[in-house]
Amino acid sequence: MSFQLILFYLLAAIVLYGAVRTVTAKNPVHAALHLVLTFCVSAMIWMLMQAEFLGITLVVVYVGAVMVLFLFVVMM
Repeated sequence: MSFQLILFYLLAAIVLYGAVRTVTAKNPVHAALHLVLTFCVSAMIWMLMQAEFLGITLVVVYVGAVMVLFLFVVMM
């Protein structure tokens, strides 16, 4: 097995963990933070597939904008 394949499986396991914890978290702030983890690791998978623009766009748009607004609404 190559290093990229091992890294892909490791990142996929982290994405699954973050997604499950997002759905099952009782605290909405913890759910949002697990969603941020899921987005960031998904961006790493995009980077692994050499789609840098999509990975950076995922981080900037979802983590930078959507999650900040979501946390702002939750904190209100």
